[in-house]
Amino acid sequence: MGVGATVESKNNCLFNAKALTLPFGNIDPAGGGDVTATASMTFVCNGASTLATFFISANDGLHASGAGARRMRHTVTTTEFLPYSLSWSPATATVTKGTTQTLTVTGTIQPFQFQNVLAGAYQDTVVLTITP
Repeated sequence: MGVGATVESKNNCLFNAKALTLPFGNIDPAGGGDVTATASMTFVCNGASTLATFFISANDGLHASGAGARRMRHTVTTTEFLPYSLSWSPATATVTKGTTQTLTVTGTIQPFQFQNVLAGAYQDTVVLTITP
């Protein structure tokens, strides 16, 4: 007979919005610098403890070519991809419960990633997770 249990954290953290859009906008393939986009959303940690420690993570998206290798897929020619990277701040912290926090997500596309791709729109979906 197997016996098991999971003890959950005394705290919980939740994003205030269910979706966030990171708009890179129009990219000039002749451009020589990184293309960046930034978006923010808020979250709150609550629970039995006065302080809550959270950790934010993200999956690799729908079209990754490997672990940590995110890429958007062309919306028409689905064999074409545009690589990008993500970072977010804060990734972890200990905060006072009930205090609204702001998460800032930054995406970057380097010139060598966009200079030779097919023109058109590219998209991906990444899931952000906050624990506890």
